[in-house]
Amino acid sequence: MNRTTLSLFAGVAALGALVGFASVSAPDASGEEPAKAAATLPVERSSLVCPAPSTSDLAETTYTSFTPDTEGAGDKGKAELLPATGDGKADKPVLAPKQPGTPVTAEKSGADAPALAGTADGRLAPGWTVQQTTEVTAGTGRGLQGVNCVAPDTDFWFPGVSTDAARTDYVHLVNPDDSAAVVDIELYGKEGALESEVGEDITVKPHSSEPILLSTLTDEKQPNLTVHVNVRSGRVGAAVQALDDKLGGDWLPASTDPAGSLVVPGIPKDATDVRLVVFSPGDSDADLTLRLASPSGLITPAGNETLHVKAGMTSAVDLADVTKGEPGSLVLTPSDESVPVVAAVRVIRSKGAEQETAFIPATRPVGTRATVVDNTAKGTTLSLTAPTAAAKVKVTASAGTEGGETVSKTFAVKSGTTQDVDLPVPDGLKGTYALTLEPEAGGGPVYASRTLAVSQDDVPAFTVQPVPDDRGTVSVPEANQDLSVLQR
Repeated sequence: MNRTTLSLFAGVAALGALVGFASVSAPDASGEEPAKAAATLPVERSSLVCPAPSTSDLAETTYTSFTPDTEGAGDKGKAELLPATGDGKADKPVLAPKQPGTPVTAEKSGADAPALAGTADGRLAPGWTVQQTTEVTAGTGRGLQGVNCVAPDTDFWFPGVSTDAARTDYVHLVNPDDSAAVVDIELYGKEGALESEVGEDITVKPHSSEPILLSTLTDEKQPNLTVHVNVRSGRVGAAVQALDDKLGGDWLPASTDPAGSLVVPGIPKDATDVRLVVFSPGDSDADLTLRLASPSGLITPAGNETLHVKAGMTSAVDLADVTKGEPGSLVLTPSDESVPVVAAVRVIRSKGAEQETAFIPATRPVGTRATVVDNTAKGTTLSLTAPTAAAKVKVTASAGTEGGETVSKTFAVKSGTTQDVDLPVPDGLKGTYALTLEPEAGGGPVYASRTLAVSQDDVPAFTVQPVPDDRGTVSVPEANQDLSVLQR
């Protein structure tokens, strides 16, 4: 449950307290009106944070903000993203969108672009989405790096990080609040927890960002690790920037919450190497069945039918070019007893000196609605996966940042398959645009990811973002005032 949801519930509870207590209506023998279903309402406030994009002087960063039109969200609202510099100054917003339905962008060059933190309220809050895309043409991590700005929270899992000599991995922590946050960073390798006293009690000052270099937390050099960010006081936004000397780099978003079954959606069809990293955070070992949802259905990767994950340890399996020229998604299910795990994959495209890397974590389903921004007419691929039952998804392309008309298409996804769909593109598109996904009722769960690709000389630079539910609405139970408690 995100902080917006918690805030809305808190507001409802406080309103009830003003008149005594709120009690949920329930049918009884008196013949009174039966309980009403919970109302689904747009959230009234959203918070997002974006990590500092790059330390390279060659970095070119684009921020894109978009809020889909939401029925019932009202006609007023405000949104802005401010630099998280920690100096308490009233900085000019980097982004300040004025209306839903049309994306807006801002650009920054060089290594001094700061982390950002901001809020949206009213009609700009439901489904507010911000994408940070950075192109670096040379040096460690060269390529395309993209990340969805995230809501602040208290718990994050990142399977797939590394302290290898060729890797430079940072955990970026951004505190959007007025008080300091205290954070523990835990590392788990192939034999369990790594000792790291310096990973404890990390203070993140108010309205500031802290990039933590993982190699400073441990002397051990391991290629496959899991990071757990545990916020002991306050809240932060967290993301991992994973940079390689030769293989490019990208952002690794947090995996979805630990679960017995997971989906890693949208592995590109031209992937030349795929590595799956899984971690079991509980006290029990996990035995998983691995399947690939291909365009023709669920198949089992040869030689990798199952995976045993020991409790508290990180397991990795190299799947090579598992997609074989077709888009695919990994579906992890329990072989026996269900044990919660987290997972992510590292994806490499091309060969030799032209290789480039991206990461895809296990993610939540699209749910009611999901949005992804900074799409281009020719460099965007959207992958849809329906692992358990057939589904239909309405995909709406917004107006462009500089012009264009909204257009929608509906796609049918067969059970057990992954499809790269023929995207709608806004009529008369100028600039970039947003895609909003809305599964039709009655179908199975849908998972999605979006790939952005550009060419850097001979390097196929790319970045992949999962597209989970935007949590733009919340269910609020019907309540009646019960003033009789004041007479007891």
